[in-house]
Amino acid sequence: MGLLIQHGEIVTAERRLRGDIRCREGRIVEIGDGLEPATGEEQIDASELLVFPGGVDPHVHMELPVAGTVSSDDFETGTAAGLAGGTTTIIDFVHPGRGEDFLEALETRKREASKAVADYGLHMAVTWWGDETRGWIERCVREEGVSSFKIYMAYLATVGLDEEDLARVLETTAKLDAQVLVHAEMGEEIEELSDRYFAEGKIEPVWHARSRPPRAEGEANVRIAEMAGRLGANLYVVHVTCRQAVEAIAAAKSRGQRLWGETCPQYLLLDESVYELPDFEGATYVIAPPIRAKEHQEVLWKALETGTLQAVGTDHCPFNFKGQKELGREDFRSIPGGAAGVENRLALLYTHGVVGGRFDIHKFVDLVSTRPAKLFGLYPRKGAVEVGADADLVLWDREATGTISAATHHHHCDRSIYEGFEVTGLPATVIAGGEIRYDVGE
Repeated sequence: MGLLIQHGEIVTAERRLRGDIRCREGRIVEIGDGLEPATGEEQIDASELLVFPGGVDPHVHMELPVAGTVSSDDFETGTAAGLAGGTTTIIDFVHPGRGEDFLEALETRKREASKAVADYGLHMAVTWWGDETRGWIERCVREEGVSSFKIYMAYLATVGLDEEDLARVLETTAKLDAQVLVHAEMGEEIEELSDRYFAEGKIEPVWHARSRPPRAEGEANVRIAEMAGRLGANLYVVHVTCRQAVEAIAAAKSRGQRLWGETCPQYLLLDESVYELPDFEGATYVIAPPIRAKEHQEVLWKALETGTLQAVGTDHCPFNFKGQKELGREDFRSIPGGAAGVENRLALLYTHGVVGGRFDIHKFVDLVSTRPAKLFGLYPRKGAVEVGADADLVLWDREATGTISAATHHHHCDRSIYEGFEVTGLPATVIAGGEIRYDVGE
């Protein structure tokens, strides 16, 4: 059988051409102009559409336990929502419990992920250090195909590491040339501020944001960049939100460090006024790090344009308002942190980046697909339109418009942090593994 995409305007991170793409057995097998259909081959006319590699979201959390509940998208609903938005590959996380064997946790996570309807990868979070941790990290890289490891400078009571253990992870991964992702916020300062505000009777969602100020993120980035540079580690800073963090990353890159940064659409498009919404609706926007003042948005856009930041993920981790976010009505510290976004990433970046004149279509493809694939060892199977690559493709309608709403999105969540956002440019057809997985809204 197979699939033939005809007359599309093929766009990659480097080039643009008009042509046809033949897919068989899950891979791209031929690219040309005027390819003749084979017997029994399904055909798609893409003459009015852009065709680019499927999105790679390097930062999602499906069915993640947080604050006594579990994020509302599992691997099936979350990857389905991703496909509806043009993301054909996600990278999720393994979070071993304190004292838990990393490789056993990996097998458990694989079982949870087995219901995914798109391809997935896994980062390993290093949540504790013991006698066997170094060996587990080495086995992940050499035997399990897991070559990226997350460290937390916050959440010290559950997954965060002290400075000595952070250094151990950086030193170990440097010897393996593995990638380290870091959640960079000063955990001790955050805990002190959170407890102080609560003790003063300040329980509303806005105090979540005020307990995690930009300086706590900026200082954490300075510290971890210095440590990674000293130990020769590769560092990828997740969900960058503010000027202070961007400046720390830029300074480290100017020293020649192997350091990369990611931001998310919520930090580019929302501002901290969302936490002031009445009737506890501000809880919908409780994420970590929090959404910042509007002044930080332009800094982040410029960082993407100049290459200080190289990727846009989502940190997709949705919780329903009813029954989940409401757990924190009497204590902002108990609001599950996270929001939905995997379906909306491409449309938002295309609308506000390409249509908005901030960068061209090649930069767009690089940010949402090619660069994440390269940074996490998936390229050129992912993030590329070339013979031999996986047949993960988005047929993009530049003229399509829509309004984002929880009433119509595919996330398993009763709220959207982008409620009412209008977008221009949407996927018409999404192909994963050579099969049509999403087509005209279905």
